[in-house]
Amino acid sequence: MASPNDLHFQEFEEAEELLSADPGASTLSMAASNTATTAAAAAGGEDVKLDLSEDEEGHEESSELLGGQKATGGFWTFEYYQSFFNVDTVQVLDRVKGSVMPLPGRNFIKHHLRSNPDLYGPFWICVTLVFSVSISGNLSSFLSEMEDSAYHYRPQFHRVTIAAVVIFMYAWLVPIGLWGFLTWRQGAERQTGGYSFLETVCVYGYSLFIYIPTSVLWIIPFEWLRWTLILVAIVISGSVLVLTFWPVVRDDTKVMAVATVATIVVLHTLLAVGCKMYFFQIADHVPPTTPSTPPIHITLATQSH
Repeated sequence: MASPNDLHFQEFEEAEELLSADPGASTLSMAASNTATTAAAAAGGEDVKLDLSEDEEGHEESSELLGGQKATGGFWTFEYYQSFFNVDTVQVLDRVKGSVMPLPGRNFIKHHLRSNPDLYGPFWICVTLVFSVSISGNLSSFLSEMEDSAYHYRPQFHRVTIAAVVIFMYAWLVPIGLWGFLTWRQGAERQTGGYSFLETVCVYGYSLFIYIPTSVLWIIPFEWLRWTLILVAIVISGSVLVLTFWPVVRDDTKVMAVATVATIVVLHTLLAVGCKMYFFQIADHVPPTTPSTPPIHITLATQSH
């Protein structure tokens, strides 16, 4: 059996033969001091500690970021709210597509949010809906009054404020109330709830997207078409909410489950009907009446002589 020294010298002999065969080959030498230090530490039974270089530390940090393990600060910091807008265009378009094409058995939260709700899409959907409703309402009023020669167009900027208050209050207060109610029912010895507050807000925000093209089409001055568009929008948007929240409330009592879903649909319907009635109301045209001249009675007085 060969000793360690024989193997050691055999390695040097093989290296010498390779160098003699190819004198121009490049060689790589290692510092003997590092080898000796490592061998001595291993022989002495001491722990060997290796420090990560700057490149390795940077690689480790980037791996954590790619893995989604980034720390967020308190709710008063910018980083805390930045995580709510951490979404790309592909995800937003997929969620918008899911809000206008609801399918039976496909839960919006389970199939589109995937435990990553955002506020980016709901915020810009609400902002776009505010301006689409107010601008389309002004344009509809102008087109309906255009034939009147005595009509003078005045932009109604107060409608933007009213639309913003109504839409943002609906998009925030209703989800808050629904989330609080489901949380309360979960604590009432029933396994309901299951959705976070952010997921509830996100579903309501994306469900309003169908009202944007609907409000633009409301410019067409046909009442039957406007009410048809309202019905279609309510069915599509309401289906998203029903398909999302029904699996949560169906384990509750039958009366409470039906009442919860009915309340969701009624509030959603009131928003659409209210926007149509206020921003797209038809002015009653009263034909001008010419003032009638009262008959003049002329009495001839007879003079007596």
